Amino acid sequence: MTSELAKKKLLEARKMIDEIDSKLVDGLNERFSLTHKVGILKAEYKLDPIDETREAEKLAELRALCEGKNLNPDFVEELFGRIMEEVVKNHRNFDR
Repeated sequence: MTSELAKKKLLEARKMIDEIDSKLVDGLNERFSLTHKVGILKAEYKLDPIDETREAEKLAELRALCEGKNLNPDFVEELFGRIMEEVVKNHRNFDR
């Protein structure tokens, strides 16, 4: 493979990665918009900002989704655990 061909293939792959990254950010934005609504409901009904049972079930589901894919379930659990931490932090900012 020539150096120019390698550069072209690398640029193509990176362009696809950039598009996926953009979709991931859009997905996170949509997710946080929805969790904001959940936070408002929890505050309105004086519910705890964290639902440990829901979080544990969700993380188990996400780990299961990794089966048969080239994904490390520990990494996916860590990533979504961090996302959930941010959600709970946001929910704690609502008046109760």
